[in-house]
Formats: sequence, C-alpha cells, structure tokens
Amino acid sequence: MRRLAVVGDLVEDVVVWPDGPVARGSDTPSRVFRSRGGSAANVAVAAAPLVSTRFLGCVGTDPLGDRLVAELAAAGVEVRAQRRGRTGTIVVLVDVDGERTFLPDRGAAADLGLVADDDLDDVSVLHVPAYGLHGGRTATTVRALLATATARGIPVSLDASSWAVLREIPDYVALVERVRPVVLFANADEARELPVPLTGTTVVVKNGSRPTTVLLPDGSSLSVPVPVVDAVRDSTGAGDAFAAGWLSAMMEGRDLPACVERAHALARLVLASPGAGPSRQEEPA
Repeated sequence: MRRLAVVGDLVEDVVVWPDGPVARGSDTPSRVFRSRGGSAANVAVAAAPLVSTRFLGCVGTDPLGDRLVAELAAAGVEVRAQRRGRTGTIVVLVDVDGERTFLPDRGAAADLGLVADDDLDDVSVLHVPAYGLHGGRTATTVRALLATATARGIPVSLDASSWAVLREIPDYVALVERVRPVVLFANADEARELPVPLTGTTVVVKNGSRPTTVLLPDGSSLSVPVPVVDAVRDSTGAGDAFAAGWLSAMMEGRDLPACVERAHALARLVLASPGAGPSRQEEPA
C-alpha cells in the first residue's frame, strides 16, 4: 500500500478578505471566514482522494478540536492526533491580489509529544512542513521522527513553508543536508534562504503565475509553465495542495512533468475560495 504520512499543524484559519487597503488605526469593511488550516492538515486532505494518507499532530481538547479532527476523518484522512490544551488559530489577511499574511497562534499544534513506533508503519513517504520544526515540543518530536524515518529508509519530503520561519530555524540547512529529502518545496522567497541546488534533493521552486522550476540533484533543471488562472482571490493553501499533487503523483511513479502537472491542477482548485478548505462566513466586520 502506498501511504503518505504528514506531520505538523491542524488549526483553525480565520480568513479575512478586506474590501480594500487596510486603514491602519481605523476600520476596513471585510468579509471573514473560518476554515480548517495548518499546512500539514491541508496537505493530508488534498492528497487523501489520491493516496492513502495519515496525519500526525496535536490539537486541543475543545469543541473546535473535535470539529477539525472530524473534518479530516470525513475527508478520508487517517487521523492520529494527540489531544491536549487548546486548538490553535491563524488569522490570515488576504489582499485583493490573493497574497496572504499569517498571524499564527499555534496553540496545541506546537505541543506534539513523542509519537508511537507504529505511526510510520506502512508509510511510503513522510512529509514535513517547516512549521513543524518551529518551536515548541512539536519541533523536538518532528526531529526525532525524521531521524526514525531516515533510519528506516523511509523517503522524506520537506516544505520550506515560510522565509520568516526558516530564519528562526538556524540549523534548517544542516537538517536538510542530513536528512537528504527526495524533494523540497519552496517558493521563490524561501528558495533564496537555501543554498540550492542541494545534494541528493530535487528542489521544486514555485513562483506564482511564473513557471515552476525543478532543480535536480545532478545540477540540471526543468521549467514548467503554470496554466493560466482566470482569477486568483486567495492563495491560502495553494502551496499545500501543490505538494499533495506532486507527492501523490510521485508515489504513483509518474515522471517529473506529470508530477508538476498534477501539482498545478490541485493548487488551482483553492485559488478562488477563502482558505484551504470548506469555510463558513462570518458577519462583515
């Protein structure tokens, strides 16, 4: 069985679509939505229709945590979630061009304790967003899980996640070189924080509507145009959907162009709606 395991955050996203430029110190009419969030959870849900998927993470013991866990399970994800504390929340400010800014309060997502030995059983690929390596007990747990996966010969994929987060993980490059993931996803800003190309790793650089660049371990590269999207309203979760598309195609043995094609196809599905998943709208602010 091909199984993708994803470790990291499951939180609620509070997505804010201002109707115009934010009036600092005053009021800006907005539309507000609530949806499932967390990079790891987003990848798991996007991949679940295509490949067997397991989520590893920590979420609060509150009703919000109950709802988020139920949503993952309903999407076909095998959820192995520890429960303690309060569920995290991320405020996502999305400008009129679809670019988003995150204001995270990770809550229980940063408090993942050591996972069970069998959580990596039957796993074909372990995917780790950099958020899971950013502080709290989760960072220690994820490092241990990466070491276990490496020792067991389980391929690893990484997502650089955020240039600001990378700057707060001082040994991230050393960790990447030690783990030697089969693939590392980054956008153009994140790639500038990394010494690409990387030994033994395929680096996939996303650059919005510009072509996706695939940097291969042998020094060669592949550039794939991004299909035209009529309207981009919210890029939240697009990178996670991209990773899910690539990984599911890779696990099926598809070639590089096919991996990029599926990644683009899944990413474009989330560009017109608020957040990375089904949302409910709140009253205008």
